[in-house]
Amino acid sequence: MISTAIRVARVGSAAELAAAVLMLAGFPAIMVAALIPSVPAFAAATAVTYLADHYLHRQGSYLVNRLSKVRAGLSIRFLIRQLLLILLLARMNLSDGLIFYGATACFIAFYGLQAPHGALVTLIRNRRRLPVATRNVDLASRIRIPDAPPMGLLSRSAEKMLHLDLAAVVGILVAAQLDSALPGFIGIGVTIGLGSLYVLALTPYIRGKKIPPNADKVLAKVDDWLREYKPETVLYFSGSKDSTYQVNMWLETMEQLDSRPLIILRERVILQNLAPTTVPVICVPGGVHLMNMDLSSVRVALYAANVGKNIHLLRVPTMKHVFIGHGDSDKLASVNPFSKAYDEVWTAGRAGRDRYAIADVGVRDEDIVEVGRPQLAPIQTWQGAPEGRMPTVLYAPTWEGWDGDPGNTSLMLAGENIVQKLLKAEPPVRVLYKPHPFTGTVLAKAGAAHEKVTALIEKAVAERTADPRFQADAAAVAAAKAELARIEARLTVLAGSGGEKGDEAEASRDGVVDVAKYEEIARLRGEWNDAYWRSFPVWEHRVVTGAEPRLFDCFNVSDAMVSDISSVVSDFLASGKPYAVTDSAELGVEEFKRQNTAVRAATILSNKATGLGELLDAVRDPAGDPLAEDRVELKQYLLGPDEPTSVEQFNTAVANLAIKAEARNVGQESRAAAGATEATTKA
Repeated sequence: MISTAIRVARVGSAAELAAAVLMLAGFPAIMVAALIPSVPAFAAATAVTYLADHYLHRQGSYLVNRLSKVRAGLSIRFLIRQLLLILLLARMNLSDGLIFYGATACFIAFYGLQAPHGALVTLIRNRRRLPVATRNVDLASRIRIPDAPPMGLLSRSAEKMLHLDLAAVVGILVAAQLDSALPGFIGIGVTIGLGSLYVLALTPYIRGKKIPPNADKVLAKVDDWLREYKPETVLYFSGSKDSTYQVNMWLETMEQLDSRPLIILRERVILQNLAPTTVPVICVPGGVHLMNMDLSSVRVALYAANVGKNIHLLRVPTMKHVFIGHGDSDKLASVNPFSKAYDEVWTAGRAGRDRYAIADVGVRDEDIVEVGRPQLAPIQTWQGAPEGRMPTVLYAPTWEGWDGDPGNTSLMLAGENIVQKLLKAEPPVRVLYKPHPFTGTVLAKAGAAHEKVTALIEKAVAERTADPRFQADAAAVAAAKAELARIEARLTVLAGSGGEKGDEAEASRDGVVDVAKYEEIARLRGEWNDAYWRSFPVWEHRVVTGAEPRLFDCFNVSDAMVSDISSVVSDFLASGKPYAVTDSAELGVEEFKRQNTAVRAATILSNKATGLGELLDAVRDPAGDPLAEDRVELKQYLLGPDEPTSVEQFNTAVANLAIKAEARNVGQESRAAAGATEATTKA
């Protein structure tokens, strides 16, 4: 029941739900206390609403945003409390007293301060919002960008300003209880004084040297940097915050390019969630700004997603445009007809080429290049389940998809059946559950299924912990946890050693990566991953969400996987390990394999998880695995050959396309020169 209420209210936890209930119930309680009248009851109910409101804001609650949409926003809630305080004074027959007039004047004056405060905050933020935001671009030597105002002034500014009324509210309540105006006027003075000081503290940041240069100057300096750096290969990306993983997966590949790389982003939220990288990054939200940017040295543009904003770069004829995608699967997204807008489409292996041929969406075979999957380098090849260790099975279902088709994911129709059978398997196995980050974003049923699967696993963990058959090496686990804490502490120091940037402008100015620190962080993350898997018993089931551990890390500690039609299946093939795919749409084994190349070497499961035993048998007895050779053949078909490496193939493809772009540009210049000569001769 609580989980249903959490989902309906769109809150993140039971504590958040409790805070929301207390806040919403607190206001009627305040009104009742004012009508009685009772100062202690009024004070208690008011304190509850203050604390609950503050907690919900700190949690970034969705409910708080919804309240503002129905005219019950933050400032209205504070105003209601203040009006009810005036009502309390009137009900206590204090309407002719100085404290009543003082309270009324205080709240009017306090709200009078809100306008200049809000205007100053908005003006400062707007003036400090540059037309572009950057990382690893040397702006500091080219343009003067002043330090941001102290974070305490701008962060959650409206909430901080409104909470200054607390001194007046407390003072007035004390005055009403003691029948003495002095405490009330002291509180009033504190509130008005602090509010005025807050406004005055913001004033210096709207003038003089504390204002960054205007947009034209910033863009001109960015163009200066581009002309000096001369980027040759661009990774272009646009999307939502949740799609950041689609660009993050290409960062390491961009770092390994032989040509000079550049990443162009279109949304600030993507930049804020971008993983650390040594590649220069420019975020250009404005389409006009992007189209006017000097990208004359770029010869190859890579696109990781098919989105409308791609047109802003696709229009540039001096570079060749390539769709590289963010995964290689049998989903319809992998044969999007929009792909014919690009000069080339790069796929991992032969399967991608055949997929486009079968789909017949206008992508020509000669425009398809097989480059492998450079991101798969960290995936380790399976040598069989180690002797004496409990096998680990990864359940990694995909999400429900934008169309909400239940057949897209096994989670809703088969998730519980799969997990229950794995948890009850004999001999026992360990279960890792890593859902897609988009799970539940379209269908509430998918989110509910995820919660049920999570609950099953948590219950199974508790049962194993109490089962004497499962013993943990307490000393080893404790040592791993201590190591994990040490690494996390060091990572925290490294993450903060560069100093927290006050805002986007300051981060752009100082955002050149410290390579030594970057390399140490990469090394520590590897050590963190190793310590993480040792920090709990080898038999303990695990629900893995968030960015760490990564999906490939889960691949490496697993002996088999259950998943759905998605790029996860193709990627897992790089390991050579047994895998199963759920026929959620109930097409039947033969038709399912005919329609989906990646499952041709898989154990096919029904929604009742029939066939799961075959997968577990293959894990326990690799020599008797009937699909082992099929996986080897399918791996090469889907992902390409192991030699040359994917990175080498990718670099070769970039170089070849750059030559084509340069040849086209030279040809255009020659034709233009010939035309000019002919025109001069005729004249």
